Amino acid sequence: MKDNRLTKMLAIGAACVLAASAAMAQTTTSVGANVGPVGVGLTTSTGAFAAAPANDYFTFRTGTAEPVRYYYTPETTIVDPTGHTVAWTEVRSDMPATVHYVRQGDRMIVKRVVLAKPVTVTKETTTTTTTTQP
Repeated sequence: MKDNRLTKMLAIGAACVLAASAAMAQTTTSVGANVGPVGVGLTTSTGAFAAAPANDYFTFRTGTAEPVRYYYTPETTIVDPTGHTVAWTEVRSDMPATVHYVRQGDRMIVKRVVLAKPVTVTKETTTTTTTTQP
């Protein structure tokens, strides 16, 4: 009986080691034109929003350079560090982010924005209490 138990434990241990080594050995390599999260000709820029987003663009500052105007489309996604989608209305100036874009003529068309920090939404409420004295 003890022999059977020991054999089962050794088999389970060997299976775990094999599964772990297979998982550790997986790597991903991108070569050629399909580099980046959204495809061909993608450029990445890291900095902070210089102003909150407007109708179809936002200004973004990288380092000490002047802010640059980036245009977004309805297909542009904006996510927090964990990958959850964030609404454009929650983006504020001076929020650090990474912008993935393609250049079309003189415009930078944004494909994806990844915020460096999670968005915190605060809601302020006011309660008024009135009491009457007899």
